[in-house]
Amino acid sequence: MERESVFIGQSLAFLDSVERASRAAALNRPVLVIGERGTGKELVAERLHRLSPRWDGPLIVMNCAALPETLIEAELFGHEAGAFTGATRARAGRFEEADGGTLFLDELGTLSAAAQERLLRAVEYGEVTRIGASRPVNVDVRIVAATNENLPALVEQNRFRADLLDRLSFEVITLPPLRAREGDVPVLAEHFGRRMAAELGWERWPGFSKAAMETLTGYDWPGNVRELRNVIERAVYRWENEAHAIESIEFDPFASPWKPKGEAARSLTPATASAQPVPAVAANDELECADFKAACDEYEKKLLIAALKRCRFNQRVTAKALALTYDQLRHALRRHDLLQAGGS
Repeated sequence: MERESVFIGQSLAFLDSVERASRAAALNRPVLVIGERGTGKELVAERLHRLSPRWDGPLIVMNCAALPETLIEAELFGHEAGAFTGATRARAGRFEEADGGTLFLDELGTLSAAAQERLLRAVEYGEVTRIGASRPVNVDVRIVAATNENLPALVEQNRFRADLLDRLSFEVITLPPLRAREGDVPVLAEHFGRRMAAELGWERWPGFSKAAMETLTGYDWPGNVRELRNVIERAVYRWENEAHAIESIEFDPFASPWKPKGEAARSLTPATASAQPVPAVAANDELECADFKAACDEYEKKLLIAALKRCRFNQRVTAKALALTYDQLRHALRRHDLLQAGGS
């Protein structure tokens, strides 16, 4: 398999889904791959193809959500010249292109009712009819489909054909989200980090600091492996000292004190803006103290620690939350001996 298509992981949930895909690969049956965005559905589809007897045939990929409804049928089944406005010449569809191989239909749940009906006939009888043609064409295609939708729920809502779902669900492989893959975040972070360091020409791989790795493992990863890859590669790319372990992790690439507020925020009148509540600073009931400077220092330290925890020890996010510059926050952390706690 290609370098970009290697499976990385060691958790039981992940290995179980890979094993199920490997077993299903040898059978000439349709497979449904279910999973959240970024969980690797296309990688599983490629594995199903490469480990099948069709490995030397074509693997044709079609994203059903990337095309308008009026063009999906023409893309899937092809068309004859003059079949509709703009069809100046005949064109084979994805089914004919995948003849002898595998057709991977991503975002299956977005297919229109008409496309679902024609797809059902293609799956059931192994024949497709180009738009504008009078005779069907026989094709030998294995279908692998993927979605992040709950297809049985769509069937109950009459948004997906029950008979088509029955035809496509010989085997259903549900990929676990990254948050459920125990122990895989450090493995993936190391893999993507080393690869990015090599791409940048670093002489050695310094790894991640303990605090940075704790930040990575404590994050929920709504974008799963795709999001983790971006976060890791960005952290390596932005790190300027390859001799020291990477400490800075930033999950939101849009985080900036100069981030545009958008039309809704700009439309606020001065009176409306000034009416927004200002966060209040909690005060202690006991206002007496023997050392004013020591009390202020202690309170400032508590504020910093609380803010770091809320921001998962990400210094840049913490600085923004406290309305400080990054340098001001670093200075405050150094003054209170908190640089190690806020290193990520």
